Amino acid sequence: MPSIHLEPEGDIAVLRMEHGRANALDIALCRELSTRFEEVAEAGGFRAVVLTGTGGVFSAGVDLKQIVEGGARYVAEFLPALSDAFLSVFDFPLPVVAAVNGHAIAGGGVLAAACDHRVLDAGHGRVGWTELLVGVPFPLVAMEILRCAYGSARLPGLTFTAGTPSGEEALALGLVDELAEAGRVLPRALEAARALGAVSPAAFAHTKNQIHRPYNERIGEQRAADDARVEQLWSAPETLASIGDYVRSVLG
Repeated sequence: MPSIHLEPEGDIAVLRMEHGRANALDIALCRELSTRFEEVAEAGGFRAVVLTGTGGVFSAGVDLKQIVEGGARYVAEFLPALSDAFLSVFDFPLPVVAAVNGHAIAGGGVLAAACDHRVLDAGHGRVGWTELLVGVPFPLVAMEILRCAYGSARLPGLTFTAGTPSGEEALALGLVDELAEAGRVLPRALEAARALGAVSPAAFAHTKNQIHRPYNERIGEQRAADDARVEQLWSAPETLASIGDYVRSVLG
C-alpha cells in the first residue's frame, strides 16, 4: 500500500501522507515523497501542490526506532534519502502549500518549511525542531531550508532550544503563515494553492529559483563534505546510545 496518496482537487494535487501513526520519516517514506513529486511534475495539468498528513499529525519527524534498530548501516542509506526528499519539496517549481493538520516536529517541521506557504491547525499541532534534544545535528539540506524559510538570525533560537510552539505562538513567531480551524485547514490550504497557482507557472518557477538560489548554491558547494560529517555524528556509538535513551524515555 502506498504511504502517500494523490488526491486531485481540480488542478491542485493534494499529497496526503499516511504512514503509520505519526508519518515518521523512514527510507520508504522519503523515497516515496521524492517519487510522488516527480509523478506530479510528469503528469502535467496541475498548478500547485498541497502537502498534508492524516489524522492529528503532519509528520513527527525521523523514525528514531529504525535508526536505533538499523544502526550505522541504516543511517548511511537513510540520510541521503531524507535530504533528497526535502529537496523534492523545496525545489518543486510549482507552488507547494503545507496543510499542517497536526504536529510538524523535527524533520516534519523541515518538510513544512520547505513549502511555500504553511497553514496550521489553530487548536492542535506543534511546530519545532528537536534534533539537538535527541542528540543529532541537522543535515545541511535541512539547515538551508530552515535558513531560507526563517532567516539566519532566527536559526539559533529555532534549533538550539528545541521549542515546539503551537497555534497563535507559532503564528506570532512566523513559523507558519496562517491558522485555520481543524475542519478548515485543508480547504484554506487549497484556497492558498489556487491563489498561488493562478500566477504564470514559468514566472513563479523563476522567482522561486531566484529566492532559493543562495541556499541551493551552498548545498551544492558544501553538501558532500557536510553530509559525511553528519553521517559520522549520527552513526557514532554514543549518538546511537543517546537516540536509544530518547526513544525509551520519550517514545516508549
